[in-house]
Amino acid sequence: MTGFDQSHLNELEGKSAELEKAQTLNDKASFLTKSEKISWDAGYHEWNDARQVAEKLKEKSGGSFQIDWGTYMVYQAEKKDIPPSLVFELLKVETGGTFDPKLTGPPTKYGHAYGLAQFMKNTGPWIADMADLPYAHSMLFDPFYSIQLSIEYLHYLHGEYGNWNQALTAYHRGIGGLEEYEEKHGHARSWYAKEIQNKAAQFEDPAEKEQS
Repeated sequence: MTGFDQSHLNELEGKSAELEKAQTLNDKASFLTKSEKISWDAGYHEWNDARQVAEKLKEKSGGSFQIDWGTYMVYQAEKKDIPPSLVFELLKVETGGTFDPKLTGPPTKYGHAYGLAQFMKNTGPWIADMADLPYAHSMLFDPFYSIQLSIEYLHYLHGEYGNWNQALTAYHRGIGGLEEYEEKHGHARSWYAKEIQNKAAQFEDPAEKEQS
């Protein structure tokens, strides 16, 4: 053991334990094994940074948004250059602040919406297909799957429009609904887009705080 003191060994053991926790998310997001486009491949530092943010998000949610969900969401959102706080606030609005993964939304003329990200049966399948993910209606109630779909859809919409006002309004109202909103109001700054962006901007990333 020459060259390694006990504190260093403890640090290595701690990192090893954390990596084991990180790898368990592969089991919780087993749907990724069927995708060639999306993976969970976080190393120790990525896992640790995402975990710190996830702890803050859980606190902000009053304990409802689980740390494993947040860790997964932060890592996958950042891979798509999407602010994790924006995804968090979207899920908060969609579930009325409950973050209930088993939520079924109220009836609409298009049907019900389901899960954390509140996808409808006519939206979920084509987003899953676009992202090279498997699809079954029951999977919308899997928090990891629902989070991944929301990230994929936001990434697609932001790529289409180039800004979050249109992307978020389209997420909420549908692409046709966005066009109707813009025709009526002359812009895409819906209450939904404004609330999510304003709340997301208030979030302080613990990693950025340490650097300042």
